[in-house]
Amino acid sequence: MKKLGQLLLILLCSAPAAMAQCSLCTKTAQQLGEGPAKGLNNGILYLAITPLLIAGILGFRWWQSNRPGSEE
Repeated sequence: MKKLGQLLLILLCSAPAAMAQCSLCTKTAQQLGEGPAKGLNNGILYLAITPLLIAGILGFRWWQSNRPGSEE
């Protein structure tokens, strides 16, 4: 389990910057310029992380409680 966590951390740190804009947001960002477009993209990523993190924590807790040998 420790090796999996280390691998995940390495992959997350080495991942390239993600572009998380829909077509409408991309057109708006192009009109705003370079600086505000990066801010818009960072805001979109920030808002996307929260529900994904919650789902990941719930999925991990479910997996932990349902794996063979866990007697809680």
